[in-house]
Amino acid sequence: MTESLPVPFDVKIMNLTASVLFLVCGAMVLAAAAWWAVRNPVFAIGRITVQGDLVHNNVVTLRANVTSRLSGNFFTVDLARARSAFEAVPWVRRAVVRREFPNRLQVLLQEQQPVAYWGADSESTLLNNFGEVFEANTDDIDQDDLPHLSGPLDQAADVLAMYQTLAPLFAPLDATLEQLSLSAHGGWRAQLDSGAVIELGHGTPDELTARVQRFVHTLTQVTSRYGRTAAAVESADLRHPDGYALRLAGVTTVSLDPKKK
Repeated sequence: MTESLPVPFDVKIMNLTASVLFLVCGAMVLAAAAWWAVRNPVFAIGRITVQGDLVHNNVVTLRANVTSRLSGNFFTVDLARARSAFEAVPWVRRAVVRREFPNRLQVLLQEQQPVAYWGADSESTLLNNFGEVFEANTDDIDQDDLPHLSGPLDQAADVLAMYQTLAPLFAPLDATLEQLSLSAHGGWRAQLDSGAVIELGHGTPDELTARVQRFVHTLTQVTSRYGRTAAAVESADLRHPDGYALRLAGVTTVSLDPKKK
């Protein structure tokens, strides 16, 4: 049986010194490599590839707006800052920025998809298909039939959802829901393309749907009694529990329980 001899102290010191020198040399090599990579022009950002939605923007404009805000090379460029720079460009909703070795950035853009004007007519404020409010030049909009929606800013998505629920219900009247607003107190008001203003009142989507359906299904029957059509409606108040109130062009205000014939 052999016994292991203790390692002499001076040998331990030599081994420790060698390990430290090895680590120091390794760190110096890594530092030199990093310095070389940072300084080498091969890794300077030479091209930015932009893909995705480019309806309201073009590659030349995007590069002009963003390039001056970028700094560093392939290894040091701040991707979060680059993403923010692209998302600050009008009409850009979201940007995903990736490095592409050795000196490129690849950008995938998602543009805003406007579905409605938001707020006062004088403001250049729009609502996208996610129910998010954004600022843009409304002169750049191709569609000329976007509805006008308004309400508390933090309920923009709810207003859009309500519009999408109620708009199809007016089709039997050959009418289009042009405006929908939600007051700070929770009351809903609609306006049709004919100019008719409809007070919808408070309630859930199901409750408002029931009121509008009752109104639509009985309106022609009501207006025909006065020799009018649905286009003659100037205003309607659907907040009554058993019916609704109408104002028809050329006719005094009419209150009707649709169950009564």
